[in-house]
Amino acid sequence: MELERHIRTIPDFPRPGILFRDITPLLGEPAAFRAALDGLTERAQAAGPGAVVGIESRGFLFGAPIADRLGLPFVPIRKEGKLPAARLTVEYALEYGESRLDIHQDALAPGTAAFIVDDVLATGGTALAAAKLVELLGARVAGMGFLIELEGLGGRERLGAYRVDALIRFREG
Repeated sequence: MELERHIRTIPDFPRPGILFRDITPLLGEPAAFRAALDGLTERAQAAGPGAVVGIESRGFLFGAPIADRLGLPFVPIRKEGKLPAARLTVEYALEYGESRLDIHQDALAPGTAAFIVDDVLATGGTALAAAKLVELLGARVAGMGFLIELEGLGGRERLGAYRVDALIRFREG
């Protein structure tokens, strides 16, 4: 299935010059969503993880079903202040400022292989922060899977230490 056909491009959002890649048409088409989940599940399974980690919020849309399909635990990485138990936090740079991500301190046992999932890989900052959280727990990153990769923004290069897979690639910049 040509998943690209189910991604809507919205020019000048959230600011002039940006091409926003909207995944909601894909989510609204059951066959396309299933095909995306199939592709990401296949890549996750090939990485041999012991857990699937999803980055808030759209990473949850893909990560939780993948974990279910593989019979693995799902671990959410959330925006700062949204996890109730003891947690670790990392700060990272965004294109327009800084942000923080949290993970529960007991989310992954040391040595666990984790497959990190998110919807879009752009500059790689958020995914790198998620990898750092996984590693701070003593676990390891088995791989990363994205629905979309925005080529030309340096994300794959920034994540060079990790196995990175994407189902759809758009050339940006």
